Amino acid sequence: MTRKKIDLAYIKNDVARKTTFKKRKSGLMKKVSELSILCGTDACAVIYGQHQANPDVSPCPDGALRTITRFKQMSKMERSRNILNRESFLMQTILKADEKLKKQMNDNQEKEMMIQAIYGSLPADWLQKLSHVDLNDLWLSVEKNIEAIEEMMTSLEKP
Repeated sequence: MTRKKIDLAYIKNDVARKTTFKKRKSGLMKKVSELSILCGTDACAVIYGQHQANPDVSPCPDGALRTITRFKQMSKMERSRNILNRESFLMQTILKADEKLKKQMNDNQEKEMMIQAIYGSLPADWLQKLSHVDLNDLWLSVEKNIEAIEEMMTSLEKP
């Protein structure tokens, strides 16, 4: 069963905010512990609560201190090697979305041509009007469909 997507916004009700903080904090602490145990990595979390004098530390203050000290002893180059800044993250997201859009546009164009071919709504000289790139795309699409049909036929022939 899937959960409903929640809007990320400040919770105005104090009681609800404190309850949510408490639940999510314990969930985060559990995840840090699981990550450390299951993957054999050093992981820690330090959470400063709005109504707490001291921060909550996971797995324990000594373990967190060791992990933070080890992190600080690394060179800046090592520290930032796998860290994405906002710009590079957005660029990656944009590139992925762009690739997905191009793929969807190609699929739509292919399906549109098939529908037009099936219903006979293509003009008689439609092949002559296609560009070299479109002809190549059409050829690849036809080959892909022929392979799919052949696979279906062989699977139907086998008892």
